Amino acid sequence: MLTFTVFFAGMASLGIEIAAARLLGNVFGTSNLVWANIIGLILLYLTVGYFIGGRWADRSPHEKTFYQIVCWAAFTVGLIPFFARPILLFAAQGVERLNAPVAGGSFLATLLLFIVPVTLLGCVSPFAIRLSSNNLNQVGNSAGRIYAISTLGSLVGTFLPVLVLIPTLGTNRTYLFFAFLLFGFSWIGLWRSDRRRAVMLLWMPFILIGVAAFTAGAIKPTQGLIYERESAYNFIQVVERRGTRYLLLNEGQGLHSVYNPTQPITNGTWDYFLVAPYFNTPPVNVNSLALVGLAAGTISKQYTMVYGAIPIDGFEIDPEIVRVGREYFAMNESNLNIVVEDGRWGLAHSKRKYTVIGVDAYRLPYIPPHLTTIEFFQEVRDHLEDRGALAINVGRTPNDRRLIEAMATTLKAVFPSVYVMDVPSTFNSILVATMQPTSEKNLQANLTLLPPNAHPLLTFSLQRGVASLQPTVYSDTIFTDDIAPVEQLTNSIVINFVLGEGLQLLK
Repeated sequence: MLTFTVFFAGMASLGIEIAAARLLGNVFGTSNLVWANIIGLILLYLTVGYFIGGRWADRSPHEKTFYQIVCWAAFTVGLIPFFARPILLFAAQGVERLNAPVAGGSFLATLLLFIVPVTLLGCVSPFAIRLSSNNLNQVGNSAGRIYAISTLGSLVGTFLPVLVLIPTLGTNRTYLFFAFLLFGFSWIGLWRSDRRRAVMLLWMPFILIGVAAFTAGAIKPTQGLIYERESAYNFIQVVERRGTRYLLLNEGQGLHSVYNPTQPITNGTWDYFLVAPYFNTPPVNVNSLALVGLAAGTISKQYTMVYGAIPIDGFEIDPEIVRVGREYFAMNESNLNIVVEDGRWGLAHSKRKYTVIGVDAYRLPYIPPHLTTIEFFQEVRDHLEDRGALAINVGRTPNDRRLIEAMATTLKAVFPSVYVMDVPSTFNSILVATMQPTSEKNLQANLTLLPPNAHPLLTFSLQRGVASLQPTVYSDTIFTDDIAPVEQLTNSIVINFVLGEGLQLLK
């Protein structure tokens, strides 16, 4: 029983950490800052638990004490969703309204929920070592065995929530799963050592059953919510407002896809991907498209509307998003070939060449670093036609364009011409790079040459593209597979905005 309890305690400790990222990510996003806070504080709580557990074991080296500790650890793990729910619902309002004090305070309050369960779990290994050491000559062997068993459990606890529990049960029930599993084994151990105390703790599972009932329902109620699900990669929501459907991921601050069957113009970043090939000299012929970051298919739908049934390869890493796209966003174009795979890997293994390759794979507020490097853009270039173009969505703030400049510099190392279009009323710019030396004058020329029967969406997009052109400014930063400080740069931009421009906007 000691061995099994140590194994499941190790599993629960890592499972809690993985689930914590999803629990907080549903509201605060999955940025590196969120991950760093979770990992750092979990390690701090475990450190305290190791210290307390060792002293506790020396003062009361009894199995009944050990199993009671684990029972309480299991019980407090199961309470995390109960206490987190009202805090996170309050926090969601703060995030939606950009209320930094509310969001920040709620974030810290949520992390405090892990102090008791994780600290108690930290007590398990040193206490188990004390119980399993019969004499001083066996302490090293006992310690190695206990930590090996605990680490093996942690290994299982790393993969089980991501691959099975969260996509199947959801985050809240993942906590309850670990709570019931850990409680079951520790309670059996307590029953074998002290039946009276075991009976006294039988109220715990009934309370946890009540927690399960309380935490049922929408994880994060949102106006117009019609679908909500957790996948292995994302917390997914679909909302419908005034006849338009939106795909929200994780904290919900960004719109990843838009669908309105009567209105193809989105007035967002998606429209600008149509502009990319028109930086070439006229005439422009669009024969094919690849999308790294398909989401629910807004761009692929627009290209099909404008150019007909051209071949489109859409790379999307999350199969649940693909299912949502088909069911809620009519992503059923016969010319769309969906590849459920990491975009860079999928593109590298594609045998096609494309007129346009679009990259829109944000995990707000970050672009995945491996989609920003010279090596990746060389792979893009190898899959473009002679008059092909790349379009990529990049973030900025009104007065901080460092990421734009670094991306432009990296693109310039691979492509002869690079252009920047700012999307109005957003924190986004679309960067376009062309295979041939081109000029921004070509964009106006192609707009002028559009026939009267051109699709209104194309005409609108080219007009917006011309109006939103910005000077292309370069920096000294070039991203490579070896060094790509995209996250560090993004963190700096976000922090500067929150402490400076963001506060001004809230006044």
